[in-house]
Amino acid sequence: MQKSVTKAVIPVAGLGTRVLPASKAIPKEMMPVVDKPVIQYVIEEAVAAGIKDIVLVTRSGKASIEDHFDCHYELESELERKGKITILDSVRNILPSAVSITVVRQHKALGLGHAILCAAPIIGNEDFAVLLPDMLINSYGLDRADLTSMVEAYHSSGCGQIMVEPVPMEHVDRYGVVDCSGKDISSGESADISRMVEKPAVDKAPSNLSINGRYILPARIMELLKDTKPGAGGEIQLTDAMADYLIEGKLQAFHMSGKTYDCGNKTGYLQANIIYGLQHDETAESLKAFIKDLKL
Repeated sequence: MQKSVTKAVIPVAGLGTRVLPASKAIPKEMMPVVDKPVIQYVIEEAVAAGIKDIVLVTRSGKASIEDHFDCHYELESELERKGKITILDSVRNILPSAVSITVVRQHKALGLGHAILCAAPIIGNEDFAVLLPDMLINSYGLDRADLTSMVEAYHSSGCGQIMVEPVPMEHVDRYGVVDCSGKDISSGESADISRMVEKPAVDKAPSNLSINGRYILPARIMELLKDTKPGAGGEIQLTDAMADYLIEGKLQAFHMSGKTYDCGNKTGYLQANIIYGLQHDETAESLKAFIKDLKL
């Protein structure tokens, strides 16, 4: 029987220190890119890939994320009364009726692996996706979004998939990097991972394929996380659990076709606003004109 993945974990408990002071009172996931918060793009990406059950791993001070995906009766009534139907649709239909969001708390910041483990009671014994909310994956102009293609690769192979993106070799020490035994992977293809290296020295890196925040993982990962000891930074690392899984099972690297924008830092966030603004029907032309007239 073909395996399927319908559940996703999205850890949103981070402090957003790289975009302070903007994230002091507003969750970094609620910072807007053009006219939608970052988290909405990420959830739309998950839904388009067939995810039906989304688990947000959160903490105190993040209630606005839950509110954003809830109904706002007063606002909707006022927009309807004024006949602003297009705007009404944009706030009323944020989440399809067939999709559910569940919220669990991470009471202590003990790392990404720990955050994912907090969702274990809801995930149960099912394979699941993980999407990091800092990372926007822009698939504009592609036949299908990269996450959708990665889910198809999972269905076809039955193997967990880790999305990767090539980065300049001189920057590999900033990322987790996969080793596919030297095999070249073209966009849209997958290859078996032999090992993963966290922030390798440039002269020791096995490739320039960096892990970029999208995973489809076997249920077994949850069991391994329970026994994963604190690693880098004194935190429970997802990478360590995946490395342990490679001893007993297979994971594949999926080479994405689109482009990643890291909205967890100021430069990436600004880049995302420019790119998404140039792709938005309401802002594209005026933004192009503005950029053309810039005298830098």
